[in-house]
Amino acid sequence: MDHDALLLAPPRRTRRIVLLSLAALGLASALFVVRGPLMMSAPRCMAGRWHGCFDTFNGVVLMTLVMLPVAVLVAWALARRRRAAGVASAWRLSLAEVGMVHGTLPFLWMTMMPGGGAGVVPARVSLVPLRDLVVMGSLGIVGNLLVLASLGFFAPMRFAALASVPRVLALGAGCSVLVEAAQYVLRLDRVSSVDDVLVNATGAGLAALASRRWWRPRP
Repeated sequence: MDHDALLLAPPRRTRRIVLLSLAALGLASALFVVRGPLMMSAPRCMAGRWHGCFDTFNGVVLMTLVMLPVAVLVAWALARRRRAAGVASAWRLSLAEVGMVHGTLPFLWMTMMPGGGAGVVPARVSLVPLRDLVVMGSLGIVGNLLVLASLGFFAPMRFAALASVPRVLALGAGCSVLVEAAQYVLRLDRVSSVDDVLVNATGAGLAALASRRWWRPRP
């Protein structure tokens, strides 16, 4: 009976390999789709030019991918230092810290990019829930879901006080309110919308659910 149970239950190592393979395949597919726009920004980014690189979505995405090995190296250094100090879950804590920063800052940077009428057109606010979802479109909704996804995924793994989906939703909503308020105050030619807050918080909550197996309390 024990032998049959071992045969029926897939090993954890096999599941991890499958998940990593699917993640690598998804990343490779995404890079294949966006390779054209990213390569258009590559010359200016490699030359360190602000215009055409750091003020465009494609340039920010490209630099985020270029800095990914550096982020992994920083996580490895932090984990090694923690392991030498005898800290438990050194790798998980280090990956969570680096993941929150590396996965959130680029999206916040793109969100705070000024529009063509920045500083000229008056600040705009939309406080009617669900009215702007139609204007966002599918691409806009997906983009807003990803703004705080890394924060929602890694924050519960790093901070025990955030090991709860409602708390992550509250954190995402609070951070999104700050971003929308900054857009309004700085007059970036963007609409400060309550729908952005709702979608950003939802993205953080869904990401927290995706990482729940690594932070949920065990009986």
